[in-house]
Amino acid sequence: MNIKPFKMERLQSVWENVVEYNLSESGVHPVPPNELIPEAELESILRSGLGYSQSNGTPELRAEICKLYPGAVPDEVLVTSGSAEANFLLMWSRIEPGDEVVFMMPNYMQIWGLLGGFGARIKPLFLKEKLNWAPDLDDLKKMVTPKTKMIIVTNPNNPTGAILSREEMKMIVALSEKSGAWILADEVYRGAEHDGRMTPSFWGMTERVIVTAGLSKAYGLPGLRIGWIIGPKDLILKTWPYHDYTTICPSLLSDKLARIALGDAMRGKILARTRKILLRNFPVLESWLKKHAGLFHYIPPLAGAICYPRYSLNINSTELVVKLIQEKSVLIVPGDHFEMDHYLRIGFGSDEAYLRDGLSRVDEFLASLK
Repeated sequence: MNIKPFKMERLQSVWENVVEYNLSESGVHPVPPNELIPEAELESILRSGLGYSQSNGTPELRAEICKLYPGAVPDEVLVTSGSAEANFLLMWSRIEPGDEVVFMMPNYMQIWGLLGGFGARIKPLFLKEKLNWAPDLDDLKKMVTPKTKMIIVTNPNNPTGAILSREEMKMIVALSEKSGAWILADEVYRGAEHDGRMTPSFWGMTERVIVTAGLSKAYGLPGLRIGWIIGPKDLILKTWPYHDYTTICPSLLSDKLARIALGDAMRGKILARTRKILLRNFPVLESWLKKHAGLFHYIPPLAGAICYPRYSLNINSTELVVKLIQEKSVLIVPGDHFEMDHYLRIGFGSDEAYLRDGLSRVDEFLASLK
């Protein structure tokens, strides 16, 4: 297997802990342990032996995850070390050389890189800015054929923050059922909607659907490294052995803390915290973008702490980002990391003052380009 460098992750891993202002993150400011762990449970957690946890996730955690997907049962859940491992396991176990895959673009490029590495024939389905980052359904109909093995979507979308409509979801399901293709829905941003209305899951809309998600984005708990796969029981059983060859099991402490986060007493509080950050900070970014109306064009995101503006400068997006790092110590994500130059993904899930100061640095940088 020959994989291409994961450009965005390498850029972030090199710079996110070095720059003074990191506006590249796609989630909200992380939840600290003292806001997550109830005092009554702290002593029990501190006394936990740091051994191996159940490799597919404890029954208690899988039961909590099932509450997010009506009709799901614990045997249809595989807990993984982050949603990144969930996506990797599915590509490794499901994709063979020559498989035809329809892949939503722009998108987080982990699966794109894995598809190429495993030899799939990728058919990119580009969301259209003129349609407010929705797919062209006529394009989609032409792409899905009897040879299509999988249709891969991210909903809500990264990097645009767009959400598929019910009509669009139903069309994807209809094409899946007609062609026999599986749907893989990455739903890791579900729960981070700005209007507070939970995005419908693809789970339950058809039998041939797999969902991946986790606690990193909507829940502000990326450091727990807890993700999951929801799928038919036989598919989960076939995927589980691949998990044995990678991380083996989630962290025992992460499993315990994930149960707290998803429990009835805490889940609503965490999602309310996320929405509070989004509603407080997006107006800050939007005001900044409007101040530069001649330079940026954007579609307001419906979910997530990310916005994906297009810019009119005559400079490559990676070149622009590298100059911004070097000259102003600010990190954002270049659009060509999503195979779309002259766009930028700007994260706004940080502390408000931090966001304002970071954008002021970008102001200084933009002024220096004129």
